[in-house]
Amino acid sequence: MGQMASILFIVVMFAFLYFFMIRPQRKQQQQHQQMLSKIKRGDKVTTIGRLHGVVDEVNETEKTVTLDCDGIYLVFDLNAVAKISPAEDAQAKTVAPESGAVAESAATSEVESASSAADDNADSEAK
Repeated sequence: MGQMASILFIVVMFAFLYFFMIRPQRKQQQQHQQMLSKIKRGDKVTTIGRLHGVVDEVNETEKTVTLDCDGIYLVFDLNAVAKISPAEDAQAKTVAPESGAVAESAATSEVESASSAADDNADSEAK
């Protein structure tokens, strides 16, 4: 009976390790691999060393990624990428057209006010 209890205890421990350690880690690895498969040029990434850069090139055969970090190009292993943010042009397309119209009208009003201020300065110099 004592041997049966110890064997049962070992089986329970292995089941505990599998469900609370091994399985979640495998799930996390699969999510990371899916994230890396979607990486493309122009994406903003953060490496595991907390270096921020923009993807310049992805080499699938060598499993490397070239990052543009303020004009400095660095080559990293693809697994060194910790986090990916979408490219800016993809985010710009999702901006509502109304906000673009507001920005255009604000820029137009700034130009108009600057030109009217220049006209006022020219009138005061003429007097």
